[in-house]
Amino acid sequence: MVVPPNIEDSLTSSDIVVREGANVTLKCRATGSPVPSVKWKRDDNSKISINKAMSVVEWEGDTLEMSKISRLDMGAYLCIASNGVPPSVSKRIKVSVDFPPMIWIPHQLVGIPLTYNVTLECFIEAFPTSLNYWARENSEMIHDSNKYKTETIPGTALHKATMKLSISDVQRSDYGTYKCVAKNPRGETDGTIRLYSSSPPTTIAPSTTETITENVFVVLRNSLNNYGQSSTPVVHLSDKGSKYQSNLNEIDKSEQKSPVDSTKGLRNQKIDTLSSNGHNLTFNSTIIIHLLLFTALMQLLYETFNR
Repeated sequence: MVVPPNIEDSLTSSDIVVREGANVTLKCRATGSPVPSVKWKRDDNSKISINKAMSVVEWEGDTLEMSKISRLDMGAYLCIASNGVPPSVSKRIKVSVDFPPMIWIPHQLVGIPLTYNVTLECFIEAFPTSLNYWARENSEMIHDSNKYKTETIPGTALHKATMKLSISDVQRSDYGTYKCVAKNPRGETDGTIRLYSSSPPTTIAPSTTETITENVFVVLRNSLNNYGQSSTPVVHLSDKGSKYQSNLNEIDKSEQKSPVDSTKGLRNQKIDTLSSNGHNLTFNSTIIIHLLLFTALMQLLYETFNR
């Protein structure tokens, strides 16, 4: 004859509350035919800490012993009984670990300019859940108002929380020390945060000179680099009152001169229009020399600003 497993509640542990650091023993008695086997698991599938040197995902046996339990061991434990005859049965046992409050402060010094808003934070660990409040350095409790807003945000774990104090329109009288305080039946603790005056954040505006220099340099560089290349746009030249157009590389040989003569000729010629990358510029031969010098100066300034 086979009998499915059954857990005897009278012989099985129920929910317990223990002090942190104590030893804990949980029992689970099951009956059935064949005799059921019992194993233990945590409800959240995290490991069971048997002792400081040993942690397991599952523990086999009708008794689970844990030494020097900590807040990390807090939670629900499942004892599961099975003997091959369905269904398997289980019981959930909740283990709560009491400990006095602990406070962790991420920023103990907080600088804020006048008229700005600021939020101070303290992280709390406590079980049972602590009574939390904020106070000034003279121990005067802070209550919600137009100036202050307090809140406690529960954490992902039952024993964790975040305390926040928001201060609006900071004035000189608001600078000083603030305390976050946590109390529960196991003890009391507090942490301090000092609020001090700081300068407002500054933003550096882009340099107008740098932007103008860069734009001028790009236009002049493109125009002068393209001058005399076969790929340059059409150039209009004036000669003895008659106007004609040609690509610079295709100027009639009778009009071409030696480098020396060309330079002299260019001094007497006027370049009416030079089109490069959509920019129309008017030059004469004297201005070109000045522009070359100006371009070199602008490039030097541009590189200096960008260092």
